[in-house]
Parts: sequence; C-alpha cells; structure tokens
Amino acid sequence: MRIPLPDVEAERSFHRNMMRIAAAGDRKSELLDDPDVPLTEVYEDELAEMRQSFEHRLQQVAGENYYDTATAYLDGERDDWVGALAAYYLECYYRLQERYTVDEQIFFLVILRYQNCFTVNLSFLTGDFGPDAVRYESAKHVEADLDDQAQQQLYADCQRSQHEAANYLREKTDCIREAVPDPDATPFEQRRYGGFVHVTGREGATFHEILESLSPDRDRFDDEPSTPGLVAEGPETERAKRQFLVDASVEI
Repeated sequence: MRIPLPDVEAERSFHRNMMRIAAAGDRKSELLDDPDVPLTEVYEDELAEMRQSFEHRLQQVAGENYYDTATAYLDGERDDWVGALAAYYLECYYRLQERYTVDEQIFFLVILRYQNCFTVNLSFLTGDFGPDAVRYESAKHVEADLDDQAQQQLYADCQRSQHEAANYLREKTDCIREAVPDPDATPFEQRRYGGFVHVTGREGATFHEILESLSPDRDRFDDEPSTPGLVAEGPETERAKRQFLVDASVEI
C-alpha cells in the first residue's frame, strides 16, 4: 500500500500512528519481562493495540463504514482502490487475530517513508527464521506430560528466554521512532526517508521476533501520488526477506 503525504498534517497523522506502534513495542517488552503475565496476555494486549491502528487506517481510507466497503469489494459490488484497500486491511487484521494460535505462519511488516509518501507491506508467509531472530519459549504451548520438577524447570527456562526477548525489544523499538521523526521538530531533509521491518511467528512453543531498521530505495518512486493505492512489492522488502528468512513464500 502506498499512502500520500501531501502536507505536514498528513505527516503528523503518520507520526502519531507510528508512535503508537513504538509505544506498543515498549509495553510488550515490559509485559514479556513480567513473570506474573502469561504470554497469551502479552499478545492479547498487542492485538488490542493493533486493532486501534488498523481501525485508524481503515477509517482514513474508507470512512466509518469500512466493513461494508470491504465486503462490497469482496462481493464484486464495487471495484475501486478504496474497496481494495479496505478489503486488504480487513483481511490482514483477521489474519493477525490468528497469528498466535496458528502454527508456522510468519507475520511480515515493512513500513517505509519516502519523500512524499509512505508504504505499508503487510504479508503472511511460510518458511523459517534466520539466525538474526530472537527466540523465546511459551510454557503454555508445550504439549508434554511433565512432572512437577520438569514443569518448574520448563517455566524457569521460558521466563529466561522471555527476559532476553524483552531486552531485545527494549533496545529495538527506537528504530521505529528514528524511522518516523516528529515533523514539527525535525527538518524535512532529515525526515524524508526512513523505515523498519517487524517479523514475528510461532513454531510450536517457540516464538520468533525481528525488529530492525530498513533503508528505503530513494529511486523507487518518481511521481507524486494523489490517492492511496496498491503498488508492487519494493526491492527493500525483497532484500529483507532474503536477509531474515529462509525459504519464505507468501500466503497473502
């Protein structure tokens, strides 16, 4: 998806939405580090934040009746970019609700800021994570009949891995803030380009997470968009998939 940034007010809206995502990452790191918070609650909290972000974007694109717009597009009753984007966002949100219950599905998000627009690439993949991913365990997802001592050891091991993941996220969430600085406090030349990639997934009881800065290709676009629309996947996303994943293929 390519969204125009025609003026400072549009940049402010984009910045506020990205700061919500960064704050959600900070909160996730705190919850992961809390031994009294089950991992399932960590992701329920993250999903609630994502729902707000998706609803914000859907309302911007299609208005308050975005659900009707999306279903009309899917039913063939309309064929325009508003319906296409609404259907895309809605389908992705439904997939997000499943991503911690469906095994072996990789959530891949790339957000890139260009001079006069930004792009959002949200896809769901199959494949394997490379060595750059942080890995942590969930005791609730272990399917094994263990005695008390083994259960205690498993819980301790999971807490240690979640603590390491929390430290990782705590260090990485600033890359979101650096990618989309405040337009009221940052000169235009310093905020024209930026980006990040966020990849998560589950394989059995093991969860994976990647959050890294990503540099946009400055020669990718040579026009000024007037409306949001769907565009082909950029070279930045293709490079990120090769860097962070193994044998990845797109489901949606």
